[in-house]
Amino acid sequence: MSVGLPFRFRPFIIGMVHVGPLPGSPVFKDDINAVIDEAVRNAVALEEGGVDGVLVENFYDTPYPSEHADPATTASLAIIVREVKKAVNMPVGVNVLRNCCLEALAIAYVCGASYIRVNALSEVVVSDQGILTPRAYDLMRYRRYLGAEHVAVLADVHVKHAAPLVARPIELVALEAVERGLADAVVVSGEATGFKANIEDVIKVKKAVPKAPVIVGSGVTAENAVKYLSVADGAIVGTYFKEGKQVNKERVRKLINSIKHLRREAGTPK
Repeated sequence: MSVGLPFRFRPFIIGMVHVGPLPGSPVFKDDINAVIDEAVRNAVALEEGGVDGVLVENFYDTPYPSEHADPATTASLAIIVREVKKAVNMPVGVNVLRNCCLEALAIAYVCGASYIRVNALSEVVVSDQGILTPRAYDLMRYRRYLGAEHVAVLADVHVKHAAPLVARPIELVALEAVERGLADAVVVSGEATGFKANIEDVIKVKKAVPKAPVIVGSGVTAENAVKYLSVADGAIVGTYFKEGKQVNKERVRKLINSIKHLRREAGTPK
């Protein structure tokens, strides 16, 4: 059964909390408290700017593993997610790079987060971490085992920083992610972080899975948000909101203001 997303508004905006480096990373700065504090500050800034939720991700924790996170990474992110959740009054999600979805689900369940992002749920992709294999079988059984069916799964299709092992229509991959992989929403991104998604891909995916939320996963700005969110149900925004590693609240407000008329047309509050 599909899990509904916990956002009051349509279209919704999820702000990225880019975390790290964490213990175990070769670029960790030996101060986990500073990492926690920065994550909390950025989450609060995103909330004050008007986003509908945040997604905590170990973005700076390079290089990434392929499918299983280091125990120190998992422990650190659990603490960070818990502190972020205590600091904000909105839904919080988790993404453990790269495709470490069992760890993400465990963190979400223990910390009370609402959703996770999975880079390769139902598709084999070639990435800079090697070949990422589909995780739907293990993830969905683990979700049932934990009793975490309330944690929504946001699944990438043709995920960024990667390419499908075999070229298949993106709309078919999206349909299989929902119908066979049991994804609760699908994410369509550009080729890399901050790159614009192909609007034609967004349209194709929305037509293929009309009952599932479709989320634009990269490249959304105040200038193009209306184009994407006239089709998609929401967007995940990271790069545009940042000056360096810090969230710029004015950029957040500018983007939110640009889509208020879409929310009114959808019958949701301002």
